[in-house]
Amino acid sequence: MLPSGVFLLLILGSIVGTNSSSGKGSLLYPYGPDQGDQTNPKHDDGTSERITLFIPFTFYGKTHEALFVNNNGVISFDEPVREYTPDPFPLVDGRSFVAPYWADVDNVLGGDIFYRQTTNAVLLGDISRDINQYFPETLFTATWAFVATWDHVAYYGSTSTKGNTFQAVLTTDSKTFFIILNYWDIQWTTGAASDGDAETGLGGIAAHAGFNSGDDTNFYNIPGSQTDAIINITATSNVNVPGRWAFRVDNFQLMGVDPPKVNLGGWDRGISPLSPLSSVKSIGRSRLCPPLPEQ
Repeated sequence: MLPSGVFLLLILGSIVGTNSSSGKGSLLYPYGPDQGDQTNPKHDDGTSERITLFIPFTFYGKTHEALFVNNNGVISFDEPVREYTPDPFPLVDGRSFVAPYWADVDNVLGGDIFYRQTTNAVLLGDISRDINQYFPETLFTATWAFVATWDHVAYYGSTSTKGNTFQAVLTTDSKTFFIILNYWDIQWTTGAASDGDAETGLGGIAAHAGFNSGDDTNFYNIPGSQTDAIINITATSNVNVPGRWAFRVDNFQLMGVDPPKVNLGGWDRGISPLSPLSSVKSIGRSRLCPPLPEQ
């Protein structure tokens, strides 16, 4: 007979579940070589090759037939993005991209970046269930998904073993288009070349998360971007699932927002975690994004 403690752990394990390829929790959709993923080259500021999409993807009203998975935490539609220090949106050069966690990743020092396109029925079923839960007015059955995962990636100039694990999922039924961003483990915000501390990966110009449409008008910054508060993005959500953000992106729609806070002596519940510049650009300037609820 199994000891009672072991039996309890087995029960809890069956309830919580794990990611089949990574051993991580169910927040992340399955990824890795055993899922048929491609892997980005080990190259500081590197990128994937141009990836032709099985199904064109509509982002802020513009349809794209290819994309790049960039090592520095960006999925771009028009051209690779090699910049390692993030800029606030909207970008003056008009580039169109998704920034799950734009910062100075160095996968030479540690970690991997995986990606794949898929029509796997089980995965699409899971994604469809989640989208329908978050957007109940939309009857959605995914027919395609693109999954990109940054697995325990290091930062440039690191003298530590810190790594970040996060994921971006693009999906569609050929009529509506969604992006899900999953943040499993965020241990650093800044590379050394962006004035971050080599030992801690903190300080300097911190990571940026959000969307840039490319038209200098429509964009969204996840609260906390380019501030110390972004380290806590794993505890935030706009869909009541800590570490997960979900968006409809063909006609941009945002669910309610739970802004990040800095622990112990940082932002509290009565103070916005956004810098003045970031708050102006995040709130009330993007015509497709509703303002954040008052705290």
